[in-house]
Amino acid sequence: MAFSTTDTTAVSDLIVVARKIRTLFDSRSRENGLTFARARTLLLLGRRPDMTQSELATELEVERPTMARLLDSMEKAGLVTREIGESDRRTRHIALTAEAQCHAGRLERLTRTVRAEVLEGVPAEDIAVVERVLARMLHNLHKACEK
Repeated sequence: MAFSTTDTTAVSDLIVVARKIRTLFDSRSRENGLTFARARTLLLLGRRPDMTQSELATELEVERPTMARLLDSMEKAGLVTREIGESDRRTRHIALTAEAQCHAGRLERLTRTVRAEVLEGVPAEDIAVVERVLARMLHNLHKACEK
């Protein structure tokens, strides 16, 4: 399939929008004393408690050694604990501390605020179309990466 100039502009625009949203979220996270990586990790663990270190690395699309270093620093900061898996002692389940749960709640509110700011003035039906298109694009990307 060939792309037209409009298609490539749309892809470029999507990349710019994603980058700017990340920059905005990162800036707001830093105001709360968190790096982007820590904020993403706290959000994910707040939404899906008791993930393993390996699952976190996969979900956040980072290498396992990178995830280990991030969790080391978060553990030292009192944000997470690592618990040995009952069925497999090599597995480490990551749990949020009470302090981190407060951070995760603030980050959820921050996420909703950023989303509302970014989507201000966009009709709900347009948002629904974009969500369907992005879901399909992600599906296609997953298929392409499996080849």
